[in-house]
Amino acid sequence: MSENKRDVKNSLLFECAWEVANKVGGIYTVIKTKVPVTVSEYGDRYCLIGPLSYKTAPMEVEQQEPKDPHLASTLESMRNVGVKALYGRWLIEGAPHVLLFDTGSQYSRLDEWKGDLWNLAGIPTPPNDHETNETIVFGYIVAWFLGEYVARQLGTAVVAHFHEWQAGLAIPLLRKRHVDVTTVFTTHATLLGRYLCAGSVDFYNNLQYFDVDHEAGKRGIYHRYCIERSSAHCADVFTTVSHITAYEAEHLLKRKPDGVLPNGLNVVKFQAMHEFQNLHATAKSKINEFVRGHFYGHYDFDLDNTLYFFTAGRYEYRNKGVDMFIEALARLNYRLKRSNSKTTVVAFIIMPAATHSYTIEALKGQAVVKQLRDTVSEIQNRLGTRLFEHAIRSNGDHATLPAPEKFLSEEDKVLLKRRIFALKRNALPPITTHNMADDANDPILNQIRRVQLFNSEADRVKIVFHPDFLNSSNPILGLDYEEFVRGCHLGVFPSYYEPWGYTPAECTMGIPSITTNLSGFGCFMQDLIERPQDEGCYIVDRRSQSVEDTVNQLTDNMFTFSNKTRRQRINQRNRVERLSPLLDWKNLGIEYSKARQLALRRAYPDSFYGVSGLEGEDEEFDFGMERMMPNSVPASPRFRMSGIATPGDIGTLTEEMQALGTSDYRGQAWGLTEEDEEEGYPFPLVMKVRSRASSVVSGASTPGGGRSKSLSEVDLRKADAALSHNNTKTWNNQQGF
Repeated sequence: MSENKRDVKNSLLFECAWEVANKVGGIYTVIKTKVPVTVSEYGDRYCLIGPLSYKTAPMEVEQQEPKDPHLASTLESMRNVGVKALYGRWLIEGAPHVLLFDTGSQYSRLDEWKGDLWNLAGIPTPPNDHETNETIVFGYIVAWFLGEYVARQLGTAVVAHFHEWQAGLAIPLLRKRHVDVTTVFTTHATLLGRYLCAGSVDFYNNLQYFDVDHEAGKRGIYHRYCIERSSAHCADVFTTVSHITAYEAEHLLKRKPDGVLPNGLNVVKFQAMHEFQNLHATAKSKINEFVRGHFYGHYDFDLDNTLYFFTAGRYEYRNKGVDMFIEALARLNYRLKRSNSKTTVVAFIIMPAATHSYTIEALKGQAVVKQLRDTVSEIQNRLGTRLFEHAIRSNGDHATLPAPEKFLSEEDKVLLKRRIFALKRNALPPITTHNMADDANDPILNQIRRVQLFNSEADRVKIVFHPDFLNSSNPILGLDYEEFVRGCHLGVFPSYYEPWGYTPAECTMGIPSITTNLSGFGCFMQDLIERPQDEGCYIVDRRSQSVEDTVNQLTDNMFTFSNKTRRQRINQRNRVERLSPLLDWKNLGIEYSKARQLALRRAYPDSFYGVSGLEGEDEEFDFGMERMMPNSVPASPRFRMSGIATPGDIGTLTEEMQALGTSDYRGQAWGLTEEDEEEGYPFPLVMKVRSRASSVVSGASTPGGGRSKSLSEVDLRKADAALSHNNTKTWNNQQGF
């Protein structure tokens, strides 16, 4: 580290990820939605780093010259040796500074850097893995840039936050080169965990028994695994996105995470509670139009008694729980038929897969219904004109109502019959909206065939498989994903491997959802809320019971929801919508701030504790931090300031070990605006109270975390009383009483 004392109060932040201004997956959403709260804290001291994609960058980034002279000189020196880079503003909310490097400009150094990586860290790299090659070039360029920058800029501490293994290679390079940069590494899912869960293994109950090197080598990802593991071990602070992923990372990456940084959302609050209900009705009417066209000729169910269920995400048949969803739908169909229910469930599966084109039947259905609607509208206009003319020509004293049969002309009758006869259909409505590239071997279609859900008239559950992304220009289902979610009644996500789960989290905009206790979002809600099912967040147990019991529990939840009245569903949507502030970045952004604060404390302890070792002793460095209590003072609620932690204090860093309580953080005032104030709801939201007894056990909410040796609340109260009594006696003796 540098001998110069850097300013840790006004530190600089570089956040590095492969998906900066480059939409590939979920991390793009994390970075993009988190930007506003990070910019509000750091302002122009915040810059994002990512790879330069010539397809997206020109549309997303406004090029500018850097105002920081050290940054400008660093980029100039790198450009002089052939590094191509784009610096400017990312055109999203918050407009952060962004620095994008062209990895292709330095591919000539790839072999040299591969050899250096082997000599430096013993990480092997195969020649034909393009993604790893991109990762190596990008990692070396980022480490090069940060090393050059901190060599020029000596006055301010620099925090570098890296997301996922594709961006994390720079961390071991910075550590080996002793670059004066503080690093934070966040893994959103482990590589090996994703591969293992895709196979038929009992993943979570056997985590501690896996031979990680052997398993990674067997799957051909050993080199990637080594990069991910070295990034986790060399970072000053290592974090994950959920407790379930922290448990996984501890066993697979062999380092216990320092904390959990849950993913948030940019929550838009409505002026009135009924506004999002109106959005639901508008979006549902568009889905109704699709259903009329898709099921033409067999449209014999009442849309007022029809519920729309959906699941969405990457096409990971087992990891996303699609196998369990389809099996539960078959059982739900049986139970609805046996109970003579009038409710129809249309289940959508939105998962991009390899396709050729839209099916002719899907396109024809929408065209036929459109023709019928246009014809009826035309006849309706002509009929209205005739009725008006007849009424206006009638004498008021001798007014007569015309006979109904006179309004429809012979031409109208023929045209209407042609349109009605066009609705005849010999085949059943199609399951999928696209021609699949490999229909015979598609896992989803094969299971639908096995359970025989073919959209027949007798079935109360219909299935629509849409193997493509949703967008408003879609000729069949013309809705954006967010609008589609608003129009549905229930989201179903019975995932087996879901480190966080943005799809169920996005349902908190006002749509009830079903998730599992193996997803990060499910664990988050289970730890926060006393009875999450009452708030429209159903959590299925996929860990401590058999597959059969889990499917039955999922079926029970869907059947119970199907039997709710319209009023009950509206009430539940109201309850779900008020959960969204729990996921607001204005609440969860504090966890990122605490992770950066912990990293700075580890890198520059003297700046926080002074020469004497006590925090705040050096008057020169006044950070507004809360003075640490001496070890003799009990950890009593009298001294523990809850401050502005995440509700329920879930996701906080390991405060007991690192002395990083919420009261330690005074860097940014996370003030609430008038719109952010709590609304008054007629029904209370019952939050779980985190007791000190449970906080004694590390990872109490983590699978496998035991409580057998934890102290009870009674024991802790007795200890508090005894310590308070001893402290009072000591103080009295010192005063001579």
